Amino acid sequence: MIKLIQLLVLSILRKAIIPAAGLGTRFLPATKAQPKEMLPIVDKPTLQYIVEEAVASGIEEILV
Repeated sequence: MIKLIQLLVLSILRKAIIPAAGLGTRFLPATKAQPKEMLPIVDKPTLQYIVEEAVASGIEEILV
């Protein structure tokens, strides 16, 4: 029963909200030059990893 409910919820969810607010003061001085969402992890911005995971999960609309 729980698996069925999870499957139904996943089939309904198609939108995501990615909270990307704040000044990023804990990351200073790196965030002086660019927003914290755009700070690179290895070779891509943090936000790109999040969006790619959301799309891979079936999300069709993303609000940042």
